[in-house]
Amino acid sequence: MKKSLFAVSLLLALTACKNNTNVESESTVVETENGAINIDTDSINEDDATANDGLYASFGDEIDANEALTNKEMFAKYKSLKPGDTVNVKFRAHINDVCQKKGCWMSLGLEDENESFVKFKDYAFFVPLNAAGQDAVVSGKAFVSEISVSELRHYAKDGGKSEAEIAKITEPEITYGFMADGVLITK
Repeated sequence: MKKSLFAVSLLLALTACKNNTNVESESTVVETENGAINIDTDSINEDDATANDGLYASFGDEIDANEALTNKEMFAKYKSLKPGDTVNVKFRAHINDVCQKKGCWMSLGLEDENESFVKFKDYAFFVPLNAAGQDAVVSGKAFVSEISVSELRHYAKDGGKSEAEIAKITEPEITYGFMADGVLITK
């Protein structure tokens, strides 16, 4: 019965974010030998223990902060990638924004006001909704994508931009993506 309830609540939570439905509160249920444990994912708690001397709350796979690239070093690595390339890497950066529906993505600051858009591998975990403003270490695959001029113009048209604004779009846009398997967030 507990497993069925967990599966249903997980399915509802996943559907809420994918359907852009607002979720008031989220907790993850972890089955242990001694019963179930609820883990609040709406906020970072001082009680969240990690292998990093309690400095970080940990989400996803267990990682450590050692040897993480800086956001400046990570930006240089992104600049060396071509669309379609991926590289396994770990880097440290400031969290600029977090999905306020579920915590299913976050945006990390890079050099020169660029950002890396971070999603979580297999949609298997989420970060707290209040994580913006904290520092994070992410481990996973970095990649670069290119959005074509026609696609950018389409988005601009859908967004209600004027014909003059749409006509100013003359170059493709490069985006910096990241698929994280583990995340540490400062407490």
